[in-house]
Amino acid sequence: MNQEQLIKECKQGSTAAQKCLYDLYAGQMFMTCRRYLKNEADAEERMLDGFYKFFTRIRDFHYQGEAALFSWIKKIMINECLMFLRKKNPFVITAETDELTIPVPEEVLGKLEAEEIFKLIIRLPLGYRTVFNLNVVEGMTHKEIAALLKISEGSSKSQLFKAKALLQKMIYSENEYYESRKIN
Repeated sequence: MNQEQLIKECKQGSTAAQKCLYDLYAGQMFMTCRRYLKNEADAEERMLDGFYKFFTRIRDFHYQGEAALFSWIKKIMINECLMFLRKKNPFVITAETDELTIPVPEEVLGKLEAEEIFKLIIRLPLGYRTVFNLNVVEGMTHKEIAALLKISEGSSKSQLFKAKALLQKMIYSENEYYESRKIN
């Protein structure tokens, strides 16, 4: 069954169609939530809340293709995560005094697996991680991020710069650790 038909059936109240759509997107949406939230249980709960909102508002959705459906669900998930972060603790702009940028050689980046990169991103402080995800992963502008997080564009730019610098440091440190283990 194609996605357009699943949407039609969901609008008619079919729980089987809802389950099919959930099964189709749950893995990707969990990883989206996980990029924003360190705790797996919080990420899963936000994902479930997001699907609940998706299914309760599905009558407002007009199918325009798989990409539009994916984007709509993903936007709901991101908003759920951001609302959770705002409720749990106000968005914190992280200050980092040492902003030294360490260049990371291309061969080091090539050795990193997606899972390793994910683990580095999730270790970023909340402010860095949130702005990094919104800008680099989701493709939002600093103006959009500033409006969404209720911060200045300058703060958004600063958090992104600091997130990238810290990621460079972490990548460099991880590479040194692995290289030292190969020698021993």
